[in-house]
Amino acid sequence: MLETIWMYLKVFVVGGILCMIGQFLMLKTKMNAARILVGYVTLGVILGAVGLYPPLVTFAGAGATIPLLGFGNSLAKGVLEAVAEKGLLGAFTGGLTATAAGVAAAVFFGYLFAIVCTPKMKV
Repeated sequence: MLETIWMYLKVFVVGGILCMIGQFLMLKTKMNAARILVGYVTLGVILGAVGLYPPLVTFAGAGATIPLLGFGNSLAKGVLEAVAEKGLLGAFTGGLTATAAGVAAAVFFGYLFAIVCTPKMKV
């Protein structure tokens, strides 16, 4: 029971820190959400390439794999595996293959919420 609570706490803290950094960047710099998104995905690729991301995943679980850093790391891992298997063509197909489930879920749920919710214009 305590192990489960400890894991939930680590997931919450690490995921919260990642969100807090993104929010801080939006409030204190001229970076918009799109630039932060690209920066987080790129940082996930870099951290995975230098071997720092797997220990973070081991420590924080979903707190590290669900945010954008995890998506970038999954893209990079998919590319590396596909290049090893298929050669140069894998550089173009591996990332999409590795993240297909997440992309499909985002499209499906985005479409579902677009049907269910009523949009409002910002004033």
